[in-house]
Amino acid sequence: MQVKESLQGLSPYQPGKSIEEVKREYGLSDIIKLASNENPYGSSPAAKAAIAAELDRLAVYPDGYARALREKVANHLGVKETQLLFGNGSDEVVQIFCRAFLEPGTNTVMAAPTFPQYRHNAIIERAEVREVPLVDGRHDLEAMLAAIDENTRIVWVCNPNNPTGTYVNEAELRAFLDRVPPHVLVVVDEAYYEYVTAPDYPQTVPLLNEYEQLVVMRTFSKAYGLAALRVGYGVASEALIRAVEPAREPFNTSTIAQAAAVAALDDQAFIRACVERNRAELERYYRFCEEHGLKYYPSQTNFLFIDFESDGDEVFRYLLERGVIVRSGKALGLPTGVRVTVGAKEQNDRVLELIAQLLREKQLA
Repeated sequence: MQVKESLQGLSPYQPGKSIEEVKREYGLSDIIKLASNENPYGSSPAAKAAIAAELDRLAVYPDGYARALREKVANHLGVKETQLLFGNGSDEVVQIFCRAFLEPGTNTVMAAPTFPQYRHNAIIERAEVREVPLVDGRHDLEAMLAAIDENTRIVWVCNPNNPTGTYVNEAELRAFLDRVPPHVLVVVDEAYYEYVTAPDYPQTVPLLNEYEQLVVMRTFSKAYGLAALRVGYGVASEALIRAVEPAREPFNTSTIAQAAAVAALDDQAFIRACVERNRAELERYYRFCEEHGLKYYPSQTNFLFIDFESDGDEVFRYLLERGVIVRSGKALGLPTGVRVTVGAKEQNDRVLELIAQLLREKQLA
């Protein structure tokens, strides 16, 4: 037996170490996990109540149309219900668009480094991947435009970008969209949309009325704190959504996930509180980095990439051995630093204490 050629040599996604794994490996009882950009404040109590209310219906298939969630999201965004595509996390939405548009002989353009699933799914579909290096941690839109040709099918703009946390502003995005050929799909991945505070960040949903090839992706995994339930979605024109729907698996979002997302969307007070606390803690990281001469990318997300200008794996292991899980930049295409999820105050106290300790030890070495 032999799997398809595009899978040969392709590594599966490697998640960060789990809390239980670190406990077993290092014999530690108190672990802080700040590797996957999860919401340290959990999820809305309303979402938890909605989950409990569905537990007697586990034997019944979910609503394949996700009607209640579809109506709620459409109303929240001010779009038509038929402009929405739901996925088992935004990862699946990426997969659906790759399945629908990419094939041998086509290509797709993206930044490097950026969210790895764009590249991963393109390779499976045997499309050419054209990666354009970031400049100062930001998308090089001019170079991305230059990489587009008649065989380009999708351009990915991760905004804010993972793993750098940087963003493309409204003027830059509009100028880019004005010049992208009409045969090219532009997917703007806004997984961290709720955390953004920059006043010039683009409001992309209204742009759907101006650019037919635009897709906006969002998720309930980050600020809404529902990562375990896997609900993401794409927003685009009715015609585009109708065209790609056959690539979506049936019943791909669970009853519990749909109910929790509906309730979470209603609790915007919870989101505002999380965003406010995140921004305050992010500012603490900025001050710490500046006081200790560490480089970082200003972030519009709930994570910060810190450049230690040394081996990111060494920083990762130092923190791991002391019970803090972060993400090494080596796994993200930025080998001299680490990406740290901005946790709650007590968690960040510990992280900053350990980083300061590491810096002192390096100076003494």
